[in-house]
Amino acid sequence: MQGNEACVEAALAAGLGFYAGYPITPSTEIAELLAERLPRAGGVFIQMEDEIASMAAVIGASLAGARAMTATSGPGFSLKQENIGYAAITETPCVVVNVQRVGPSTGLPTSPAQGDVMQARWGTHGDHPIVALTPASVLETYVLTMKAFAIADALRVPVILLTDEITGHMRERVVLPEPEPLPRPGRSRDGGRGNGQTYDVPPMRHFGEGRRLLVTGLYHDESGFWTESPEAADRMIRRLVNKVERRKAELTLVDRWYLDDARVAVVAYGCVSRSALRAVRQARSRGHRVGLLRPACLWPFPDHEIEAIAGTVEAIVVPEMNLGQIAGEVERAAAGRCRVIRYNRVDSELIRPDELLPVLEGA
Repeated sequence: MQGNEACVEAALAAGLGFYAGYPITPSTEIAELLAERLPRAGGVFIQMEDEIASMAAVIGASLAGARAMTATSGPGFSLKQENIGYAAITETPCVVVNVQRVGPSTGLPTSPAQGDVMQARWGTHGDHPIVALTPASVLETYVLTMKAFAIADALRVPVILLTDEITGHMRERVVLPEPEPLPRPGRSRDGGRGNGQTYDVPPMRHFGEGRRLLVTGLYHDESGFWTESPEAADRMIRRLVNKVERRKAELTLVDRWYLDDARVAVVAYGCVSRSALRAVRQARSRGHRVGLLRPACLWPFPDHEIEAIAGTVEAIVVPEMNLGQIAGEVERAAAGRCRVIRYNRVDSELIRPDELLPVLEGA
């Protein structure tokens, strides 16, 4: 199946109840398939007038108790940012799929890129919590879509599935795991107390359940009422960010190849990691001690994983289909312990193993 098809299968298996979106290449197959299949599964599909409205509808459906998702690409992801910030501050769980393409603006609509990495983390204004997962295969698209819904519900955060045109459109033979259906709605009704007085992740009630709910994008206290108190504002935003940061260890998803004896490490994600793994294996067959670290969760960033390998290798190579968005994070985490070598393409072509191989051998 195709990567976008795997995303649909996973969303349905996870109990998706509502989808709102607007067709945009290269994510359109997700909307097309869900338009047909979600109503048959008892859910609601609606094509909105634009991506701003799509994100707003997803937030409303989630607040009413549905597991909700939207899918888009470059320009549409930009339009969603204000409402993603609203989901973050109101702690509304939702999944946003971004099948990346070349930008900015209209760019090259049918070509792959990895240029939305920093936008996924900092696209909306202000400090805010976010989780971003990035699959590298059709099967992993299925697995991480399921995980995205589970994380969104557990932490009450928007979760970004940051895929790309290659992963979304390539076809692979896959054996889908037996789904473990998430409870519906799968959200805590009791929450967990944090520092004595405030919740870590507060319980979530839904509209229509007989309680009066206060939902606002303004800074608010524990009761939900708007506040101008500096102390309450500080307490609220730190809690929102820390509920993700304090779970960084369990959110860290990395694969490691040949790092035990590596002199040079590669850090690659998404579609580029497949080329990187082939190049690493070719380099090792020629006697070069090269390894690969592949993060499947980019945000929160796996700093501790980078710190660990930076202390054991001479160089880290970071190939990306952008001008170095994750390379900067690698440099920050490596903190001068080793050289960081960037290898970038922004011409809409995938980084190939044969072009990456000499970079690894010369590192």
